[in-house]
Amino acid sequence: MNDSTLSHVDIDGKIKMVDVTGKELTRRVAEASCVIVSSLDVAHLVASPLGHDPIVAARLAGIHAAKNTANLIPLCHPLALHDVSVHVRSHPAGAEVYSRVVTVDRTGVEMEALTACSFAALSLLNSLLVLDAQAHFEDAGIISKSGGKSDDWGRSVDAAPSE
Repeated sequence: MNDSTLSHVDIDGKIKMVDVTGKELTRRVAEASCVIVSSLDVAHLVASPLGHDPIVAARLAGIHAAKNTANLIPLCHPLALHDVSVHVRSHPAGAEVYSRVVTVDRTGVEMEALTACSFAALSLLNSLLVLDAQAHFEDAGIISKSGGKSDDWGRSVDAAPSE
């Protein structure tokens, strides 16, 4: 932003939804990641005897959450998401959760990518806490975004996980 005003606050200081009707439809992509800190090898957890696979459950939770971001975060625009992917991979601290969200719309999908990543991590923590009471996630953030009139942006990270 060019000034210090928040996009979701009007001139009187009241919250508002941003009007995006004048923006062009463009392809927009955002990627996010976070780290699950645990004493366990989180990325290689195996299915429980009852058939619960915590990695699959986490991926589904992340995808479902991304699709419901506008219901979870006030003032987020409801968007038609065209692709959502969530991956869990090994990390020295325990595991990394990575998400990528794609749409063709008038506003970006950064919140959807962060929501996917965060809810996938929460789902994994739900399974982990019985084995590691100190497990937690941290460093959630956008790692790249593209599309729209603002410049593309990305920070240096390891390559995105492949399918």
